[in-house]
Amino acid sequence: MAVELWNRVNVPFPSAVSAVRVPFTAKTAADVETLLTERENVLKLVRSEILQTEVRLLYELLYVLNNSYRGNKTFKALKQVEQCVNRLKNMKLDAALQELSDLCPNRIQRQLSIKDGQCFVPSQPTLEWICLKVLGAARLMSCTLRRCSRAFTLSKQQMKWEEFVILNVVITSMLSRLWVIFRGVLLALSGLYRQLLELLRDVARVQPMPFLTDFSLPADLAQFLGPSDALLLTKPAAPSRARQEKKQAAKKLPAEAKKTCTQKRKLKEDLGVAVIRGVGLAADRKSFFKLCRTFTESTPKQTSRVDRRHEFQKQVRGAASFSHMEIHVDKMIRWCKSQRMGKEKRLLTFLQLKCRQMKCLEAAGYNVQRKLQTFKKEACWASSPEGSAPKTLRSLASRRRVHGRIRFHTLRRFVMRGGVKRKEQAGQQTRARLSGDDQRSRTAQEATCRSTDTHDDIDDIFASAGL
Repeated sequence: MAVELWNRVNVPFPSAVSAVRVPFTAKTAADVETLLTERENVLKLVRSEILQTEVRLLYELLYVLNNSYRGNKTFKALKQVEQCVNRLKNMKLDAALQELSDLCPNRIQRQLSIKDGQCFVPSQPTLEWICLKVLGAARLMSCTLRRCSRAFTLSKQQMKWEEFVILNVVITSMLSRLWVIFRGVLLALSGLYRQLLELLRDVARVQPMPFLTDFSLPADLAQFLGPSDALLLTKPAAPSRARQEKKQAAKKLPAEAKKTCTQKRKLKEDLGVAVIRGVGLAADRKSFFKLCRTFTESTPKQTSRVDRRHEFQKQVRGAASFSHMEIHVDKMIRWCKSQRMGKEKRLLTFLQLKCRQMKCLEAAGYNVQRKLQTFKKEACWASSPEGSAPKTLRSLASRRRVHGRIRFHTLRRFVMRGGVKRKEQAGQQTRARLSGDDQRSRTAQEATCRSTDTHDDIDDIFASAGL
């Protein structure tokens, strides 16, 4: 498959004369001056220190994340952005634009050429070659903007999932700055291409030397990039004069308002001195009380939640099978997720798993009507968990609490207290069973055992000392 000329990294330079002598008028001088200005705008953005800093930051991030982040989608999108940046460097657009500047006459040469009537300007093959370079760079910029947008979306999605938050903040900020810079480069290339075509028409009319025979240059970059990328070339509209006048009029205060403001500034209040207030205080107080009254009333969001719960409970009571029940529970789970109702969502998710199990039993032919009635009560309670929970959900909560939520020192205190009580009860029972004689004989035996033990210990100590 043949590659278009503009899509090549190294566009072959035409083997023809680079500059030709053409009649030079004031209009031609103005076109050349505008062309050099647009060229300077492009080079200023491409060679800017801000762009180079962001590109270095991109390289550093890819180098650090090469091993640990390789399988991530955001990392792959960043690699695509890096490929676009590297291709822009390999195109050597700045070198081509620098050559264009060398071939165009400077300000002093333009003034002398207007008097002389003739001047050297870039030839038609050179201008067409530079137009191909600009077309390739514009298509590459539009592709880079799409890659930056995709990487930004993936990084933002990871940030929403609370994964690698600090890293994704750095990536999103870097990508947003790169997007702005590359869009500025695309806008500058659009103006440069327009001026190249104007000078090309004048040169081709005087010295026709066609270089592109199988490819015709488009009339505009918007036509070349297509409707999807044409919106990127539209500059934001400047604020209209009427809107600016309206803002200035809003900033200007009327004379009465200025007078009251100055009176308020000059007013000095001391302790113990009565201050006379304006008449408008009562109106302000009324409006304030009215605003407070509206806040104390129930908000529409709360009323909508209550209505939705009542509607769900009504649907649950009218469900004839677990299949219908699963549909209603699934809708309610999604609604709870949208309303950020975490407790209700967890309870309904647990009931959804149970509903799927009972649905399989129902499809197998088992009679699950009694289970269905119990499940309806559980679903109604889960939608608004107030009061005592049903037995199944209560057992689930107790199991969760036993498995992981009892602290160690509380459990230890409970065990120690129970052990002490059991020990005391056992001692009381044994004392009640033993008679007085048995207790005396037992104490005597314990005393002899202790004395023998102590004597044995003393003998062992002296024997170890060699005495």
